[in-house]
Amino acid sequence: MEILNGIISTYAAFFDWDMWARVLTDPVSWGLIGTLIILEGLLSADNALVLAVMVKHLPEKQRKKALFYGLLGAYVFRFIAIGVGVFLIQLWWVKVLGAGYLAWLSIKYFIDKSKENAEEGEIKGVNKKGILIRLFGTFWGTIVAVEIMDIAFSVDSVLAAFGVSEQIWVLLLGGMLGVLMMRGIAGVFLKLIDKVPELETTAYILIAIIAMKMGLSVIHIEISHYVFFGILVVTFIATFIVHRINLRKVAV
Repeated sequence: MEILNGIISTYAAFFDWDMWARVLTDPVSWGLIGTLIILEGLLSADNALVLAVMVKHLPEKQRKKALFYGLLGAYVFRFIAIGVGVFLIQLWWVKVLGAGYLAWLSIKYFIDKSKENAEEGEIKGVNKKGILIRLFGTFWGTIVAVEIMDIAFSVDSVLAAFGVSEQIWVLLLGGMLGVLMMRGIAGVFLKLIDKVPELETTAYILIAIIAMKMGLSVIHIEISHYVFFGILVVTFIATFIVHRINLRKVAV
C-alpha cells in the first residue's frame, strides 16, 4: 500500500502548478532540460532512421499515421516510466542497477567501435511475414512493431534522464521534447553527426559520466548542477578540438 501511495503521490505532483512555475522560472532547470534534449537528439538520430525504414513498406499516408501513433505511444510510455521511475529511483538498488546499465551501454559502444573488421549491416524494415503482420495485418502490425521499438529506445533515454535530474517536470519536459525532437528534427542530428562523427562518441562519454553521477549518488556524493554543466561544456569543446585534429590528419 505504501508503494502504491508513493506512486500516486508522484503522479499527483505532475499537476502541482507551483512546481511547474518554479521549473519554468529556474535557469538551472532549463539547462537540465536542454541537456536532456541534446542527449536525446544525439542518441536517437539513428533510432529515427530505423523507425523510418520500418514503415517504408507502407503507402505514404499510412507511413505518417504509423509514425504518429508510434509517437503517441512513446509519450504514454514516457509518462508512465517517468512517473513510476521518480518513485523507484529513490531506492538505492534501483540507482545501482541503472548506473550499471548505463555504464554497460557506454562500455559496449567502445568495445564494438574497437572491432576493426565489424560489418556494417543494412538496416532492415519490418518482416512482412513476421508474427506481428500475421496477427494484426500490415498496417497495425507495423504500428505495434514501431511501438515496441519506441519502448526499447526509451529505456536508455529514461535511465539517462534520471541520471541527470530527478525533478519531475524537468524529466517530463526533457523527455517529451526529446521524443518530439527524435521524430521532428532527427535529420538535423544525422547531418550533424555525419559532419562531426565524433559527436556519437561524445554521446556515450556523456552516458558514462551520467552513470558515474548516478552511482555516486548512491553513496551520497552529489555532483552539483554547475559542475555537471561544466563537464558537459568541456566535453563538447574537446569533441570539436578532436574533430579539427582528425580533419588535419586526413588533409596531410
